[in-house]
Amino acid sequence: MNAEKPSVAHNVDHNEIAKFEAVASRWWDLEGEFKPLHRINPLRLGYIAQRSGGLFGKKVLDVGCGGGILRRAWRGKAQR
Repeated sequence: MNAEKPSVAHNVDHNEIAKFEAVASRWWDLEGEFKPLHRINPLRLGYIAQRSGGLFGKKVLDVGCGGGILRRAWRGKAQR
């Protein structure tokens, strides 16, 4: 039996990491290059609210496939 632990290094794309690290400091700038992503959230939230019967009292699973922009907007909307 092989007692070696599997390495996750083979599952890492260093170019992808570098790409996202390069924009990380600008991601939450509401007036920067990602402004369209932030501005589209009311439309996205409206669609989700319409299709799900409202935003309140819901349990939401964030599967981590995005940058968190929608999650942050959802949280802000649900707190009002």
